Order: sequence, then structure tokens, then C-alpha cells
Amino acid sequence: MKIVNGFDLMDYAQKRNVMLPAFNTTNLEMTKAIIQGLNSVHMPGMIQISSNNLHLSDPETIAFLVNKFLKGTDTPIGLHLDHGKSFEDVKACVDAGFTSIMVDASDQDFEGNIAEVKRTVEYCHFYNIPVEAELGAIMGKEDDHVSEADCHTDPALVREFVERSGCDLLAVSIGNVHGFDVKPKVDLDLLKKIAEVSPVPLVLHGGSGIPFEQVKAMKQYKMLKINYGSDLRSAYIKTFGEAYEKNHKEANLFGLCKKAVENVAKTASDLVLIINDMK
Repeated sequence: MKIVNGFDLMDYAQKRNVMLPAFNTTNLEMTKAIIQGLNSVHMPGMIQISSNNLHLSDPETIAFLVNKFLKGTDTPIGLHLDHGKSFEDVKACVDAGFTSIMVDASDQDFEGNIAEVKRTVEYCHFYNIPVEAELGAIMGKEDDHVSEADCHTDPALVREFVERSGCDLLAVSIGNVHGFDVKPKVDLDLLKKIAEVSPVPLVLHGGSGIPFEQVKAMKQYKMLKINYGSDLRSAYIKTFGEAYEKNHKEANLFGLCKKAVENVAKTASDLVLIINDMK
């Protein structure tokens, strides 16, 4: 199967009432494992890579790997740019064959965010590629010790932001965080208010660490896409860490990479089944 267009993938998920997991990759093994995991349970999802991780790879390489590992599969999987930090990254990923794009201008003020998203939408829609934007930065402030979990999307701004920017998906801040270092403080009441006014489906970043019952409850509030990175990275890294702790002379790289793929694939398949209440 080839990489699925983002609009088609969204439509596929909505018609089947499933939430799409978006799993972060960095390298060959992670990419292979994500596809293997989703295909093993025949559930749709996305492979995504952030602008930051593109410094370790590049759009063409990731697109090549995804196409290679999708051969022989029959599961709808898209390729997504996560936290696109520059218009150059957006264009490079579109040119490479990515099928959906996130532009992250949430660090700018309201008008600046809209302007950057609108520019990306105009470019991506020419190629029939959906655009995800973020309103209400998922971020922290070290100086005054404000946690990511204390940042929130203002429902009063949602409709205007979506309509003026033209985005197709909206990532929201409802007490979710990135990584395992900070405990999330998910506010489902806030999500409900956002869903009531949002013209587009919603996205949750930082799915790792959020109780599954809360994630499942989000489906009724227009939640279509859930990002998972830390769970998969942890499964990958633990494979090597545990082997080293057991034997400091361990040097079987092929064997450990193979085992890491198996562990990450199992994590991915478990997550997509759990969030869709199938396990």
C-alpha cells in the first residue's frame, strides 16, 4: 500500500469512528516498527517526524523508508510533519511526499500564528494536503515555573482562528504535556467547550502519560488524532539499556535492533487498540 493522503485518512477514520494515533519516528528501526505495529492489527494511523528530528534525518529519507516498509501492507497509514517550525521544512516535506503537515506557530501572537498557518494552508491545499495548526502553546516557562500542564486553549478564540487560518485540524492545550517529566492535568470540560465551537477535528499532543480512560473519553469531543512519542522511544531505548545492564560487553547490534523493532511495534499496536477501546 502507498502512503495515504491526509484528507483521505481523516475521512476513513471519521467514517469508522476511530481515533488516529500519530507515532513519532526518528530512524529506520522506528519507522519500520510503527508500520509493522499498525499493520499487524489492521488499524489506521500516522507516522510523523518533527522539524527537530529532521536534523538527524531528512524528509526524502523518511519518505523513502515509509514507502519501502509499506510495500506488502494493506493498512491506511499517512506521513505527517509534526511541529513544522519553518516554511522551508513544510515545503521540503511536501516535496518529499508527506501527506499531511503541521505548522507550529504557537509561539507567536494570535495574528502572527494565523498569518503563518494561512501561508502554509495556501501552499499545502494546492497539493491537496491537510494542515494542522496549534492554538494555545503546549509549553513551559522556566523563569516563573509555569508548567506545560498549565497552558490552555481559549475556546473564545477557536472559531475565529480556524476560519481565518483555514487549518483542517487543530491541536489544543487542555493540560496535556510533552514527555514523562511533567504530570498532565487534562481538563475534559475545557475540551468539551472547545469541541462545541471548533469547525474542525481536534488533535492531542503528548498522549504518552495520559490515562487511557481520559483519552477514550475524548473521542466524543471531536478528538481525531492523538500523538505518541515517548512511549515508543522508551520501548526502543530500554531494549538497548537492558541489554547493556545485563552484559556490558554486548555488541550484537543487529540482534538488538531487531528486538527494538519488535518492542516498538508491540507498543504501537497496543496503543492503537487501547485508545479505540479494542483491548
